[in-house]
Amino acid sequence: MLILITYDVNTESEAGKRRLRRVAKQCVNFGVRVQNSVFECVVDGAQCRELKGNLDHIIDHKKDSIRIYYLNDRQRQKIECLGVKKGILVDKDTLIF
Repeated sequence: MLILITYDVNTESEAGKRRLRRVAKQCVNFGVRVQNSVFECVVDGAQCRELKGNLDHIIDHKKDSIRIYYLNDRQRQKIECLGVKKGILVDKDTLIF
């Protein structure tokens, strides 16, 4: 499946800068950086769960935000959010980035 990962990690502290590096490293392990905080990843279900679990353990849920866009053609598009800034719910068939 193709997923798009975007993240916003608070880097006002040294701990935040460390989290940012760790989030980026996890994303590099599973995909390709297409912008500073955006990765495209082609993963299977187990890899997706592993990546999501790793990211969930790294971030500070009160300061950081990760959005995962599932872009599989065979099923409806889905957005999953970790941390703050939950965003809007998308109920449309088409997502334009």
